[in-house]
Amino acid sequence: MNRKTFPIHLTLATVLILLAAIAGQIRREWQERENRLARQMPTQKMGELMRKRAEVLVRFRPDVAPQEIARISSLLHDNIEDRIESVPGLVVIADEDGLDAEQVADQYRSLSNVEYAEPNYVINLEPDPQSATATKFTIDYSLRQADDPDEPDDALFPEQWSLKNSGQRGGKIGADISALRAWSKTTGSQEVVVAVLDSGVDYLHPDLLKNIWVRPQNIAAYNDPELGQIDDKFGYNAIKNDGDPMDDNGHGTHVAGIIGAEGNNQIGIAGINWNVRIMPLKFLSSGGFGTTKDAIECINYAIDRKRAGVPVRIINASWGSTRRSRALEDAIRRAGEEGILFVAAAGNTGSNTDIVPHYPASYRLPNVISVAALDRQDRLASFSNYGPKSVHIAAPGAEMLSTWPGGAYEEHSGTSMATPVVAGVAALVLSLEPDLSVNELRTRLLDAVDPLNTLSGKIVTGGKINAARAVGAQ
Repeated sequence: MNRKTFPIHLTLATVLILLAAIAGQIRREWQERENRLARQMPTQKMGELMRKRAEVLVRFRPDVAPQEIARISSLLHDNIEDRIESVPGLVVIADEDGLDAEQVADQYRSLSNVEYAEPNYVINLEPDPQSATATKFTIDYSLRQADDPDEPDDALFPEQWSLKNSGQRGGKIGADISALRAWSKTTGSQEVVVAVLDSGVDYLHPDLLKNIWVRPQNIAAYNDPELGQIDDKFGYNAIKNDGDPMDDNGHGTHVAGIIGAEGNNQIGIAGINWNVRIMPLKFLSSGGFGTTKDAIECINYAIDRKRAGVPVRIINASWGSTRRSRALEDAIRRAGEEGILFVAAAGNTGSNTDIVPHYPASYRLPNVISVAALDRQDRLASFSNYGPKSVHIAAPGAEMLSTWPGGAYEEHSGTSMATPVVAGVAALVLSLEPDLSVNELRTRLLDAVDPLNTLSGKIVTGGKINAARAVGAQ
């Protein structure tokens, strides 16, 4: 029988039951995958050997000398894997006795000269909440004649509703960040460096290539006393402890494109900054897993590069966890003291983070901005976390088109995508006023919002980031 004419005798109710069953199975399989990978990958830096050893982050009191720290760890049959130079007294301890991480942490917590000790927690990327409707695009080198002379000529710009919302695909006209008006004043500067703390970045992507940070010849290669010297030409990979932060997941490349895909180059998309420097920092694996320790190692690297003369002013963190890490909090605090703004995703569970915090966005630090996500209609996205006291600002984050590894482009959704919008606007501001302090920059961003009724009582500012207002464009 011809398959095209084969009769189907299914009632609507049956179809709905089948679809519900399939959806439930998909959710169960995803959760099973997350649990399985979390069990399999407590850390990834030293392969199977490291996975057999418990790791803890221990911060000793300021008056404890390095020699004493080494003596204590030796007495407990532990190995000091690394010292976090930017946070005095913070060390990474690897157990050699076969204990689990909580047991090792308890040993150190019992010592009077220890401020805190905690396991090296696993961090997982949250799945794209709208992955079923995601659209993929292949690179398009065809020329496009912009309808508006103020628009960039990037081939896929008409799909970038967050930059210019003309009502495309059910959007609300004007529900964007006023990018065109901002670009009349600045399109960014390559003297501003934004670190993307994520799964790495495809630094060979045609739309990112010219905006990737490359270590200048007058700055020495990164050298860590315990980890050794690293040729950090394109940034840092904490998983392998080397200078190759190539993205094998996709998430970091997507984030990077929102911040700084090359604009007005007739291909692909336009980033919020047409000119900027993206510094890839890789701590998340191909499966979207990383550790607190590796995130801290990357922040430590960014601080070191800032001290060496690299103008790193922003770290974008499009990830999070409900676990609070005092060590990660201390590292982010130190970044702020070095003049680095930390922009973080509020989370994708639709929760009130005043009640259920989502870290690192929920750390109450003066250099942290927590970002919620909006849809094409200027509404708080259904998946977005919120918090009248803990989430600061909102930005477009649903169906966001950006770069993808291998020269491709994809749409993805999440507060992960809203976060780089705010980080990108921060970089635009710094392109005009590079000497702003962290506090001044943060205040400028939080003051530069369009109030929205849908956000009233939901987030601190009650508004959406406005790039034109942030840079003082008319």
